[in-house]
Amino acid sequence: MNKQYEPLFTPWKIGNVEIKNRIVQCSMGGTSLFGWLEPNHFDREAAYFLLNRAEDGVGLILPGMQCVKDTLGVPGRKWLWQNDRMFKQLAEYMPKFHATGAKLFIQLAAGFGRSMAITPWMVELLKHPVIGKIAAPIVDVDYCCASASATPNRWYEDIKSRPMTVEEIHEMVDAFGKTAKKLRDAGVDGVEIHAVHEGYLLDQFTMKNWNFRTDEYGGSFENRYRFPVEIVQDIKRQAGADFPVSLRYSVVSKTKGWGKGALPYEEDFEEFGRDMEESERAIKYLGDAGYDMFNCDNGTYDAWYWAHPPQYVPDNLNLPYVEHIKQFTDKPCVCAGRMDPVKAAEEIAAGRLDAVAIARQNLVDHEWIHKILEGREDEIKPCIRCHNGCFNFAKYKGTANIQGLGDSLHLARCALNPTTMQHNKYKIVPTKKPKKVAIVGGGIGGMECALVLKQRGHSSVIFEKTNELGGLFLTASSETFKEQDRKLVEWYRREIEKQGIDVRFNTEVTDLGTLRGFDEIIVATGSVVRTMPQIPGFDKCLTFTQVLKDKVPVGDRVVFFGGGQSSCETALDLVLQGHHPIIVEYAADLVAAQATCLANTSYLRDALEYHKVPTYLNSTITNIGDKTVTIKGKDGTVTEVEYDNIVNGIGFVPAPVGGTGKNIHRVGDCVAIGNLRTVIWRAWDVCMAI
Repeated sequence: MNKQYEPLFTPWKIGNVEIKNRIVQCSMGGTSLFGWLEPNHFDREAAYFLLNRAEDGVGLILPGMQCVKDTLGVPGRKWLWQNDRMFKQLAEYMPKFHATGAKLFIQLAAGFGRSMAITPWMVELLKHPVIGKIAAPIVDVDYCCASASATPNRWYEDIKSRPMTVEEIHEMVDAFGKTAKKLRDAGVDGVEIHAVHEGYLLDQFTMKNWNFRTDEYGGSFENRYRFPVEIVQDIKRQAGADFPVSLRYSVVSKTKGWGKGALPYEEDFEEFGRDMEESERAIKYLGDAGYDMFNCDNGTYDAWYWAHPPQYVPDNLNLPYVEHIKQFTDKPCVCAGRMDPVKAAEEIAAGRLDAVAIARQNLVDHEWIHKILEGREDEIKPCIRCHNGCFNFAKYKGTANIQGLGDSLHLARCALNPTTMQHNKYKIVPTKKPKKVAIVGGGIGGMECALVLKQRGHSSVIFEKTNELGGLFLTASSETFKEQDRKLVEWYRREIEKQGIDVRFNTEVTDLGTLRGFDEIIVATGSVVRTMPQIPGFDKCLTFTQVLKDKVPVGDRVVFFGGGQSSCETALDLVLQGHHPIIVEYAADLVAAQATCLANTSYLRDALEYHKVPTYLNSTITNIGDKTVTIKGKDGTVTEVEYDNIVNGIGFVPAPVGGTGKNIHRVGDCVAIGNLRTVIWRAWDVCMAI
């Protein structure tokens, strides 16, 4: 092991519980041991995943957030503490878990409040009280969105939360204590309370601009923090004073208002949530009340990119705030949020941090800790912070959460690793009949197919029409902030070489009939740029490949025809280089698509607004002249805009090689335009069937 990592592998304590190393797996929605949005139960898939991460070297495991009462508030469903069978199964699981040397803290939550990711059908129930009342025996949306006060829902602003009653608060406090007692009796090492964090229910009570109550749970600092204080006190009373209780804690909210976050480099704003001055007071107050550890980052659902950092933000963005707040408590502090293990080790060695919390890397590469210990860091598959598998809740203007309930139940998956939380569905089974497979296209889909086929015992040949592997992802990874994407391409190339996979460069296959001697053929030719030749001057448009990969000079004023994710990312990259982009989008919002997480899209929207990028929504381009473009709004407004270059951002269309037969398969964007998750998961589906 490289010596720079050594501080990560030293023991430390939370209360009287010793943790073998400084690596903490953060809670992730979907890894809950007792179910996510389903009725509470002992979840075998999550248990398998968590046990494996303990076996892979994580010191402290935190399963996904677990509400002390059913999240959807369905009458008749039990409080968590009432499910004796579930706790019995947990007790049977714990000896095997503890045999790994890891510790397990269960994260308990009060609920979502205004952060509840309500869907369109839930909006309809909330808009129509009579219908909602009729539906309450099935799902009580009014209950699951209840908050400190009548504040607007993050996902659909027209809906206001119902203020919780004092009786409901007291009942919930008691439930925390009873649940913690059951967990301790089952052999669990501690609990973490979620949260004075990320703008969830308890956080909504703590912040003065979010809590307008006039009873004992509103008004003064002490009243606003009363709910989380009573929770830890009741846990200590019922589960024991020596039972460790961690708090998931947002140091500062980085929030400018409802639905508006502050960017990492933005300082000239008034904090709408918790500022540093209050946080300095709060962390001592909460520590004195009984919390034994603070698991920290920043943000709220309104500034979601702090708690769920996308690829556009810098590494370790929360670290300065956590190291500052650590000076105001004598309890250990952990930092989460796009943390670099090398930097974390350095800060731990210096005494400025106690441990590092890492979540998504545990989804991508289950063996990353072993690879560090064995000096194989170059083999670690990098997380690209896409959220396409782990947290794909999406929203744009005029919508609620546009992921369906079924999708919401399947979080904590990984776009780059289908086996995560799906180990029975995606399992490498060695073949009994090795085949020779031709793979047409050396993009991500083609390379993934080759690696999966190799693991199964098949042999393959990749036919790539260019002189390099990577396909269109070479363009997608070219922005300055896409360093993780570039690392992913390099990881694939190294793995292809290490596995000895035959690659035929500069070999374009246009007729599958020429591929003789192969048992199976996989077409992974991706997509091509969509065009609109009916628009005068459209041929003047540059492609993303020309702008990003080929570095064609674009001048200062660059118009983007289309405001999807690729356009917004490229426009942001140009802004950071000093250019002045302009975006024209037919929809009512930027990145108006279901496939991209709100943490990613809200950052792009906030960043482009902060940099004052002119954006024409509900508009299209009707003519592209030599120096100006004509923009027409849906309301009939016509605007002439000067430009130096224009970029085609209207999307892509599949580009499959023709041919049919039982031995011909297609993966990736040549089937349908998607993202890396659809490309890689489809590759596994095809390769496991060969």
